[in-house]
Amino acid sequence: MLQGKTVILGVSGGIAVYKAVELLRLLIKARAEVHVVMTKSACEFVTPLTFQTLSHNPVHTELFDLYQEQEIGHISLADRADLFLVAPATANLVGKLANGLADDLLLTSLMATKAPVLLCPAMNTNMYEDQRYQRNHHQLIADGFYLLEPISGDLACGWQGMGKLPDPQQIFETACKLLVPGDLTGVRILVTAGPTREEIDPVRYLSNHSSGKMGYAIARSAAARGADVTLISGPVALDEPTGVRTLQIASALEMQQALMGRYEDSDVVIKAAAVADYRPLQKAQQKIKKKLEELSLQLVKNPDLLAELGQCKKSKSWSDLPLKPKTC
Repeated sequence: MLQGKTVILGVSGGIAVYKAVELLRLLIKARAEVHVVMTKSACEFVTPLTFQTLSHNPVHTELFDLYQEQEIGHISLADRADLFLVAPATANLVGKLANGLADDLLLTSLMATKAPVLLCPAMNTNMYEDQRYQRNHHQLIADGFYLLEPISGDLACGWQGMGKLPDPQQIFETACKLLVPGDLTGVRILVTAGPTREEIDPVRYLSNHSSGKMGYAIARSAAARGADVTLISGPVALDEPTGVRTLQIASALEMQQALMGRYEDSDVVIKAAAVADYRPLQKAQQKIKKKLEELSLQLVKNPDLLAELGQCKKSKSWSDLPLKPKTC
């Protein structure tokens, strides 16, 4: 997805530094070229060697490095970026950046870049709620920086509340939206994913083998390209995609209801779900006891959702969709 894109990953000193390692892995897996800039405090949590091994590029830590300064290091980093991503961004970094201070390599590079900047703050909840931090936070937004709000949860300091760095997958998906051309902006896409479950009794069901990964990947990619995406998902062990409207269903009849209720408002429907072909004629209200050597189930056919959609389909060409020209 990110092949040909250059991401400068800034890492400042906080306990959430370990999540930046997973974030780097996701960026590399998406074929991005990643250069890492670490503050001295960040190096106290994770060594630069870890980031260098994963990125296959030298890690930048010093503002005055004679070898790097052959290219004027911070200017070179700033110029080559398609996106500048800082995770975690500490209160100290946010405060300095909001007030135009640049006393290390990461801050000078951020001041010099013309690329979009995505900051992911992470800190103690009291620090995050402090009015001085909030003033700096909103100043950066007013200055045109993108800030991904922290989430609420248990913090390393023992407190509970806002200030936790979001999961690397969520940061990655947000970064993709800033890097991938929004050529699907305005297009409404409906995606189905995962299996359905047809209940036999309160503890047993019929289903299909489906992880849901394909449908979820399609939804993520479409959302990254600017589409308005609705995902109808059967039971899966996957995190909901960021920026996607997700509806959880269980049975084929529930999927039929959700699908048909949203079909008319969609420009594109992508069916990646593994819908069960049959369901029990009757569901037992209590668990069926294991007494008999043989047990017979009477099944009835589920609706053919593809056939139903085909009957409702209206003639529409790609030229009718509000697509934007793809630019690089």
